[in-house]
Amino acid sequence: MIPWSSIGSQRSNKISYRKNVVEYKFLHSLIRGGDMVLGIVFIIGSLLILWVSWSSLSKLHSHGYPRFFVFEAVLGLFVLNVPHWFTNPFSLGQIVSWLLLMFSVYLVLAGFYLLRTSGQAVGDWECTTNLIEHGIFRHLRHPMYASLFYLTWGIVLKNPAQVSLTLGAVATVFVLFTIRNEELENRARFGNAYEEYMRRTKRLIPGVF
Repeated sequence: MIPWSSIGSQRSNKISYRKNVVEYKFLHSLIRGGDMVLGIVFIIGSLLILWVSWSSLSKLHSHGYPRFFVFEAVLGLFVLNVPHWFTNPFSLGQIVSWLLLMFSVYLVLAGFYLLRTSGQAVGDWECTTNLIEHGIFRHLRHPMYASLFYLTWGIVLKNPAQVSLTLGAVATVFVLFTIRNEELENRARFGNAYEEYMRRTKRLIPGVF
């Protein structure tokens, strides 16, 4: 004869097992649903990037051509690492990540403001007729692309796995190609004044590179 306590224990175990199965299926469905949402975000983001970059994609030597691949790599990084955005929030990697992201925001805002207010653009806001040498441009000649560089590695540090590091390296290479192409354009536009400006400033890291 089986003791009632044993029967009760078996029923409790079955109930616990079923509960765990239901919870697992629920969580799995949430994860799959989250993956679908992120996939949709990537597709929509890629279409927007394609729309913004369309006119540049036929110009192999323009700064907009390699910049398209920077945008795509950064978008891929974001979609890949967004589940890890707040994991271990007080770890060293997360702290450095947030510092890089905040510096990235500062650079893009400061650079964009000066381009719009001091660049005297003709047509496209990037096609400035005035060489800006004050503000953030006194230290970095490409604050907008430096912003993408710091954004890239800020996102990489959210989850520095092999895929993230690879995408970060790809984005960095294309940032450098973008800078090279834009510097060729600016030399043609501003002449010796830009050559002198290049000797006084850095590309991505103030005082270093």
